[in-house]
Amino acid sequence: MGLFSLEHSKAAYRADFAIYLSAVVALALFLAVEAPPERWWATVALTVAGLISWSAIEYALHRFVLHGLQPFRGWHEAHHDRPSALICAPTLLSAGLIVALVFLPAWMLSDLWRACAVTLGVSTGYLAYAVTHHATHHWRADGAWLRRRKRWHALHHHRARAAGCYGVTTALWDHVFASASTPAAEPRR
Repeated sequence: MGLFSLEHSKAAYRADFAIYLSAVVALALFLAVEAPPERWWATVALTVAGLISWSAIEYALHRFVLHGLQPFRGWHEAHHDRPSALICAPTLLSAGLIVALVFLPAWMLSDLWRACAVTLGVSTGYLAYAVTHHATHHWRADGAWLRRRKRWHALHHHRARAAGCYGVTTALWDHVFASASTPAAEPRR
């Protein structure tokens, strides 16, 4: 399996989680040491803003890119066809996009610690998404939250080409943008 393959070996699939967990820990440690102590509240606020931003990014990517734009739509259809296969975005692609579209613009608009705080939030959100998505396909749901997420994601997977229920970690944006209960048989208006 190459660095840019969609279907991962077990080792590459697990490495994705390890790389993102390491990045989250490294960013948090960097901020604990380097962020101005008198700005701890700003560091926390920027991290939370990044985390909230991720939930909207997750929804938009899933709805408009993975279900809308080629070649991403075709790649994502492979996941819908084989939901238990180890198919996910290549780590170099997802990490490169976070660096290029989150960290670098934030750094250019502000400074290093603020850029790291926003990136920490987005990266934590991405890691939560990756773990949640994996859990919806591979884990037994013992808790109520995971049972709800599994049911929600099953609705997404079992509709004809999955019209609706795009959020994996939260249903919030599906409710905001009225994609929570769009039956596949009904045409969109």
